[in-house]
Amino acid sequence: MIARAAILGLSILTAVNAFGQAGWRRGGEAGVPYKLDRKEIPLWSPDAEVPRDLFMWARLKYTSWSGHRSFVWYTDYPDSDYNLTYRLHQLTSMQVDPEGVAIDIIDPRLFDYPLVFMSGVGGLTLNDQEADILRRYLLNGGFLFVDDFHGHREWNNFYKHIKKVFPDREPIDIPLEHPIFHIVYDLKEKYQIPNYGLGTRFKGTRTWEQEDWKEVHYCAFYDDKNRMVAFISHNSDLGDGWEEEATDSYYFKTFSEPMAYPIGFNVIVYALTH
Repeated sequence: MIARAAILGLSILTAVNAFGQAGWRRGGEAGVPYKLDRKEIPLWSPDAEVPRDLFMWARLKYTSWSGHRSFVWYTDYPDSDYNLTYRLHQLTSMQVDPEGVAIDIIDPRLFDYPLVFMSGVGGLTLNDQEADILRRYLLNGGFLFVDDFHGHREWNNFYKHIKKVFPDREPIDIPLEHPIFHIVYDLKEKYQIPNYGLGTRFKGTRTWEQEDWKEVHYCAFYDDKNRMVAFISHNSDLGDGWEEEATDSYYFKTFSEPMAYPIGFNVIVYALTH
């Protein structure tokens, strides 16, 4: 079974205006090493009383058919990861590891993490070994959080490969009434977060990336006990909402603060408590 971070006594500041734009952006080219320089993104020390009882944000590495930056495992990395984990540390009572980890699917340590995140999966490829590992991980208590791919072409490619993981299961659209949209922040709609460029250029009049599929699409896979094992964010860019929070005040106040972070928090807390 998957090891889970203790979140007993979770007390999250649920007022969206609790966020304060602090201007934390590392900048520069996203690299692939595990240890990276946080620069101005704040660092903190784990609680000395529970130094190992931490939630570790784990980004899953994968191969891709395309070298395009949007089709690689490190999309929005590392800024989105560092900003998200800092906000979890800042606004919740969860004990959060300040570094996080980027891990290969075939790494045996995968089963040490209760939740893994995949971004930019429009060009995802999975071989049979990787699909089998992910299936065992998810059916033994793990949770997959997928984000940032758009349109029919990218969906069709992702669907083709995720079906190697679950050939006998289908992704199911998540209704707004589902607890995952209300467990921490009470979301009023299934928000669509555009990337930074679209968000600042169109000022909310266009929030989709591909013209062939404009609607936001949040869906899930479930196991035989009806436990959600994967949350899939399609036609939305949560990662940019985290990564670009300090790039532009309008983008932060319109998309990062009220949408991207609340959805991210809800998914994480739901995954760790269900």
